[in-house]
Amino acid sequence: MEGAELGAFMISACGFGVLLEHPASPVGAAIPSGELRRAITGVAMGLTAIAIVYSPLGRRSGAHFNPCVTLTFFRLGKVAPTDALFYVVAQFVGGVGGVALAALALGGALGDPAVRYVVTVPGPHGLGVAFAAETAISFLLMSVVLTVSNAPRLSRFTGIVCGLLVATYVRFEAPLSGMSMNPARTFGSALSAFEWRGLWIYFAAPLLGMLGAAELYLRLFGEDGVFCAKLDHASDAPCVFCAYRARSVLTTSRRLSWRPTTTTT
Repeated sequence: MEGAELGAFMISACGFGVLLEHPASPVGAAIPSGELRRAITGVAMGLTAIAIVYSPLGRRSGAHFNPCVTLTFFRLGKVAPTDALFYVVAQFVGGVGGVALAALALGGALGDPAVRYVVTVPGPHGLGVAFAAETAISFLLMSVVLTVSNAPRLSRFTGIVCGLLVATYVRFEAPLSGMSMNPARTFGSALSAFEWRGLWIYFAAPLLGMLGAAELYLRLFGEDGVFCAKLDHASDAPCVFCAYRARSVLTTSRRLSWRPTTTTT
């Protein structure tokens, strides 16, 4: 499910990339403003993210489709180690597979220099600015996720808020770093394009930003302030994270209640 979710996100990104940026696209030609095309791309990707979060797959898996999100919830104690490992592997497979399927469907158009497999690379301001920008937007995204998803009255809007942030980031932050926040998303495009420039940024900065947000949240609200690792906790879908939490609590209770017997003489 996690692989399919990121794969779908990448297919959408590639499709809109060709539609809006390819020189032969009539849609792109009808919108001469690069900023307007980027804004439309942001809306499209924000809606894609929202659709994935509230899809049957997203409601079942938790709709991470990002290794940094999974590893952050692992740090928060909400994801089992084995689940975290296979989530991350599936996300990378999904990122690569999504771009490969898009290339199969779109042909050479996806590899055109104007599209370049929708790679995320540092902007003209350099690696340092790209690193700082990726860290900042990742920190803000995870801060919002933790705040909204753990507020009972707001939790059902978590996916919508995330989609709005994605749309905003694409519009305003993309010129700095390409707007990734997701190493599996970046790697999927980089592998097809053979474009490795600044790749380390998209592995290190998003994880640093999200883990930083988690540490701040823990200091403010404690571990009990994090309910679950799902972005949309639908009541009609089984939750592997809640099951893991229940097992962890039970195991801890048993350990605390166990006392060695002593023999007096």
